[in-house]
Amino acid sequence: MDSVVTFLMTQKPDDAIAFYRDKLGFAFLRDDGFALVFDMGSVMLRIAKSQAFTPAQYTVLGWEASDIGSAMSKLEQKGVSFERYPNIGQDAQGICTFPNGDKVAWFKDPDGNVLSISQHAS
Repeated sequence: MDSVVTFLMTQKPDDAIAFYRDKLGFAFLRDDGFALVFDMGSVMLRIAKSQAFTPAQYTVLGWEASDIGSAMSKLEQKGVSFERYPNIGQDAQGICTFPNGDKVAWFKDPDGNVLSISQHAS
């Protein structure tokens, strides 16, 4: 095996291209007829086109940031909204800090796939 490929689903290919390319900043490589293909640095993202699917209610893809607040601000400036979940102790910005110091904030793509940014404690 040579490299990692990750997969998501979309019912809204045009919206997915705009979101992953323009808001998250990944290079859109092609639409191969079955999936939208993005370059996320050393990882390929294939977003398969589907007429119907139910997005998972848990995080399906996430990124680590050295400064979660700064990363969130940059995404918010591009129109990304962060999720608020009851009873998990998020702060005003939407960041959940766990007892070990790890921090996570969640957002969704146009299809409702749950994505996250995390900052792990040393």
